[in-house]
Parts: sequence; structure tokens; C-alpha cells
Amino acid sequence: MPDPAPNPRFFVLIPCAGTGSRANTAVPKQYQPLAGFPMVLHTLAAFAAVPRIADLLVVVAPEDRFFEQHSAPVLIANCGGATRASSVFNGLNELLTHGATPSDWVLVHDAARCLVTPAQINTLIDACEHDEVGGLLAHKLADTLKSELDGRVAATLERSDKWLAQTPQMFRIGALIEALRRAGDLVTDEAGAMEAMGQRPRLVAADAQNFKVTYAQDFALAEIILRSRA
Repeated sequence: MPDPAPNPRFFVLIPCAGTGSRANTAVPKQYQPLAGFPMVLHTLAAFAAVPRIADLLVVVAPEDRFFEQHSAPVLIANCGGATRASSVFNGLNELLTHGATPSDWVLVHDAARCLVTPAQINTLIDACEHDEVGGLLAHKLADTLKSELDGRVAATLERSDKWLAQTPQMFRIGALIEALRRAGDLVTDEAGAMEAMGQRPRLVAADAQNFKVTYAQDFALAEIILRSRA
């Protein structure tokens, strides 16, 4: 891991190359309208309200032209890959070409977590900016947890130490590039790649509203929350 810079900056990377097949929408789910705007614009607005963010990069698919019709004060990179991990890896290297350094921090966030708030983003930065590893927003599991076998309950699992991983997930750019290079496309989040390197990311408590809009029924709930905030 490179020596930390004396005044590391904070960058944001939004992988936005997925098709959102589970949502069953006519367009990729991150572009589905919610409370009057495409979902991803709500996501970007939360980060735009955090002044200490140096720059924000959105990684889209090579053929994606969404941001040609929707202006936003962000960098766009048409280097999205077949998996989230490859999109993030490509985006991290793109950040380096735009002046970021390996010792700078990056906050990787799901485009479809459109309910994240500036306060939550600041809480993560405050908790992790002096941490040796970095960390992620997460929500402590409240429900009883079951394992399944052939459609039936196989066991009830201990839940006291279980957390639901959320985003943003915040790590040094150089360390995360190396972790993803070694882990390949099998990891489903950045913390998992860091864990595979033997690191223990910090868990930073968030709340249940920072959920990822994934299924069709999630849109109605997200719409209600966004309109209540407005």
C-alpha cells in the first residue's frame, strides 16, 4: 500500500453500466424516473451537496448516451465492463488519468442507492479518513436470519454480528485497484475485495432507507421517501 498523502482528497466513483434486469424496467433501472427525475440524478445530487468531494466519475457502458441528454457536473467514462468489479476497476484507473493519486480516497457508490444523504456520506468520510483500511456504510441486521434448503428452513442463524453491506464504500484508490486486480470479477463489493487481501474494513452504521432499488416493488417505496424529503 502506498504511503498516504499528507492531504488526501476524496473522489467518488459510480458504476452505472448495469441493465437492472431484476427491476424489469423499460430502461436500465438507474435511468428510471423517480419523483420527477431519473434515479441516478437523485444519487448524484447527494454527492454534489458534499463540498469536500474533489470530483465524481460515473462509469457507463460503451454505448450509453444518457448523459449526452442529461447534463450533470460529473466526469463520464464509457468504460463499463460486464461486471460491477470490472466497471469499478476500469473507473479507478480512469480517475488516475484525471489527476487522482493512489493515496487519495475513493467512495464507490451504487447508482441505484438513490436515497443516500449528504449526512450519511459525511459520516462515512469522518469515520474513515484517518483509518488504515477504510470502510463502508452498513445496517445492523434486525430480522431473524434463516438459511434455506430446497425451499424450506434449514437453520436459524445467529444475527447479533450480522450487518447488511451498503454503499458508499471508501478505500484508498491504489489499494482498491490492487485488491480488485487480485480478486477478479467474483467479488460483489469493494469491501469483499479488500477482505480477500486480509484487510478488515470499518463498519459505519447507516439506516434502512439507504437501500438499493433492485426489484419492481422497490420503486414505489423510493418514490414515497424522495417525495417526503422534498
